[in-house]
Amino acid sequence: MHLVLRLLLPLLLLAGSPAAARDPARIYAASSLTEAITAIADAYAATGKPRPVLVLAASSALARQIERGAAPGVFVSADTEWTDYLAKRGLTVKNSRRLIAGNRLVIVVPRDRARTVKIAPGFDLSALTGPDGRWTTGDPDAVPVGRYAKAALTGLGGWAKAEPRLARAENVRAALAFVERGDLAAGIVYATDAKASGKVAVAATFPAATHPPIVYPALLTKGAEAEARAFLTFLSSRQARAILDAQGFRRP
Repeated sequence: MHLVLRLLLPLLLLAGSPAAARDPARIYAASSLTEAITAIADAYAATGKPRPVLVLAASSALARQIERGAAPGVFVSADTEWTDYLAKRGLTVKNSRRLIAGNRLVIVVPRDRARTVKIAPGFDLSALTGPDGRWTTGDPDAVPVGRYAKAALTGLGGWAKAEPRLARAENVRAALAFVERGDLAAGIVYATDAKASGKVAVAATFPAATHPPIVYPALLTKGAEAEARAFLTFLSSRQARAILDAQGFRRP
């Protein structure tokens, strides 16, 4: 009997601990945040809180998961359009939205084919891809990076010529992978994606004025409980800010 008690005691103590009593928060984060949100989740857990469950995908895919009834938590999008989409459907907590980061838009090429180009009115991606080569970015019909890319190229007068040669990716990391493998000659991704990869080189950075500001809003989805609220607060902490800075994200 004493042996059984000795074996059960650690389990009973663990079950009664504050961390064990709370379910971890579920965090739906844009795929471009992969390294940063993982490091922030680790830092949060190091404070004694349950480590959040991370769900990483395109902002569009995450918003639709939430719309279809995914467990409540924190949604961190790569644009405001998808947070607005959920808010209009009554699926977010009012007044919980905050901007946690910004980013820049860049063109990348395989590292072994590194070169640079100048972005100016009339910019033509075929300077990097050749007349018949293909390029990639997130699907402009839904994925934020693709929307930013379309806006930039449209404003520069290069979208009509570039669109027929576009290989649409499901998210920014899928676009990055196409270029990393050398499957496609160029891609438009975020500066932080290029920084996270050792297999691509930046050929050009789009001037900020060529596209809407790239921002990452975070908010609570309907039904979110205490752990999600605590993690959302942590996203604005100095510790989280330092991680975002180190990953190359801009301040919003």
